[in-house]
Amino acid sequence: MTPTTQDPTTDVLIIGGGVIGLASALALTEAGRAVQVIEAGRIGSGSSHGNCGTITPSHAPPLAAPGMVTRALSMMLTPDAPLYIRPRFDPALWRWLWTLRGRCNARDWRESAIAKAALLNDSRARLEAWIAQYDLACEFQPVGEDYVFRDARRFDHGQHEIPFLREFGVDVQVLDGAEYERDEPAMQSGVAGAIRFQGDAALRPDVYVDELARVARERGAVIDEERPFTGLTTARDGYVVHTPRGAIAAREVIVAAGAWSPRLADALGLSWLAKTIQPGKGYSITYDPPALAPRRPLVLRERAVCVTAWASGYRLGSTMEFSGYDETLDERRLGALERGAREYLRDPVGPRVRERWFGWRPMSLDDVPLIGAVPGRRGLWLATGHGMMGVGMSAGTGQLLADLVSGRTTAIDPSPYRPDRFVR
Repeated sequence: MTPTTQDPTTDVLIIGGGVIGLASALALTEAGRAVQVIEAGRIGSGSSHGNCGTITPSHAPPLAAPGMVTRALSMMLTPDAPLYIRPRFDPALWRWLWTLRGRCNARDWRESAIAKAALLNDSRARLEAWIAQYDLACEFQPVGEDYVFRDARRFDHGQHEIPFLREFGVDVQVLDGAEYERDEPAMQSGVAGAIRFQGDAALRPDVYVDELARVARERGAVIDEERPFTGLTTARDGYVVHTPRGAIAAREVIVAAGAWSPRLADALGLSWLAKTIQPGKGYSITYDPPALAPRRPLVLRERAVCVTAWASGYRLGSTMEFSGYDETLDERRLGALERGAREYLRDPVGPRVRERWFGWRPMSLDDVPLIGAVPGRRGLWLATGHGMMGVGMSAGTGQLLADLVSGRTTAIDPSPYRPDRFVR
């Protein structure tokens, strides 16, 4: 029977089966809600799949730092630069960048960092509790993360944010180059110094997503893969969500579509959403583990390359490219990952490449996610715009959203994430 507005068949429907959608599904089922998830492709096929899987309260400072847009524009003719804007006619991107430029000041930078820190810290603690409670087999490593520098001036500059991070309880240790080389055998000589964030962690992100889906299903969630969203209409008791495989009536709808959120804006009737989020393209290469892998996740700071080693694999990743939804696997940017790793590591790549990957992150204008009710649309919620922090913010986002939808007191102040901050 086709669902009608008089006979809702779903309590809460989530659009998007990535890490945010599935974490939200798990938290909502634990809150006693009946949940259905629809995913256009396969579970975790977006940026949840190929990122470096780091859980980083240390990454609270936002992308929109003073001078960021100017630096990015200066790299437009350097296709393998860590931050790259591909030259092209794209009015939506240029409007987004112009608005972002207005936020690249000390006051807005601090405001965004405070909001990110609250969610990252809550999510870091909650994630570890979830792993124990639900027995999530995702290669979780609570070993910290190191920023490694080969340039002494960059090392000195990199320490400027330490007092600010310590305000938020981030455990920071500074190591000189000789000390770090003794501590990390995988590193080549020539290290100027390192900054260690003891409270950071890592996991295998694709496996984590699979485990979230497993646990959510065990608790009654229905997860429909290969079922894209095509439209939304208002009904007497909520909404009707349209898909190629039929309509679904739902009392409440959550949009957790990540970088695809702008493309769904018209179908959702939220034109402002397309102006708020841009897709930021990232790359990674996954290998069999090398003989000498780093003991903990690394960020090779001068080259902006992230290195993560698990028992089951080894990954180089990162970079930020604004090129719309371009589907090219750019060999120059993949090559930059390997070149960067060779500058720092004795054994920079694994013996066999398993996957060369790209994916899009949902970059909001203030680098803070949109979590909460859509203004003027009762029962419609957003959980998107997490930028490069989706995995690290997943557990906290899921719980925050579940509490908001259920009308319960939240663990953190929800106001910095309210979607209506972008509605004018």
